[in-house]
Formats: sequence, C-alpha cells, structure tokens
Amino acid sequence: MDDYKITFDLIDTDKDGRISAEELVRLMEVLGRPITLDAAQAGVDRLDRDGDGRIDAEELGAFLTA
Repeated sequence: MDDYKITFDLIDTDKDGRISAEELVRLMEVLGRPITLDAAQAGVDRLDRDGDGRIDAEELGAFLTA
C-alpha cells in the first residue's frame, strides 16, 4: 500500500486522511477531465467500504490493486 500513499496524499488536499467527492472534483479538473460533484460522489460511494462517505488510503489501495 505504500506505493499508493503518494498518490493518496496528492489527492487528499486537506490532509484529513480521507478523500472527499470535492477533492475528486478538483483532481479531475487538474487532469483536464472535469466531472460533476454527483459523479465524484458516486465514485466515492463505489470505493467507500466503511460507509463514512470518504475514501481512506486502505480503500484506495484496495481499489488500485483489484
């Protein structure tokens, strides 16, 4: 999972240890692939295994290694 920590830290702009839908929206804007907040929330919901409404490093790592 350490391999994904750098990626996670880049996305987690408020450094709270979780990625929110808003942070995904900002990431996609930077990447030149804007998405709506609703689309970002749907992505968060898909990866959010513990139901807290955000993606933690473990959830992102599980997604990226699946």
